[in-house]
Amino acid sequence: MTQPDMSQLMRKAQEMQEQLKKVQQEILETVVQGEAGNGLVKITMTGGGEVTDTAIDPRVVDPDDVETLQDLITGAFNDAHRRIAEVSEQKLGPISGFGGGSLGSMF
Repeated sequence: MTQPDMSQLMRKAQEMQEQLKKVQQEILETVVQGEAGNGLVKITMTGGGEVTDTAIDPRVVDPDDVETLQDLITGAFNDAHRRIAEVSEQKLGPISGFGGGSLGSMF
């Protein structure tokens, strides 16, 4: 049995590390929009988890029913977070060799 070429292994590891950094940067630059209430509440979020915009349709602003609006905001945030997780999984899956796990939840 022959020994693997260490310089070749190191080169391959460095290439994979560079590829991983590039994909991680792409994820951070990704922008998604989460929605709730059929689009009545929308939250825009970066791949790094920063909320950059919130849009609330005036039809859901009811001073006598604040709970519904709160639920819609929470739902839109969770939807945006789920979308970022999906993007992360799609982009990192081919590099990591994990095609179907929940890698995105790590970000």
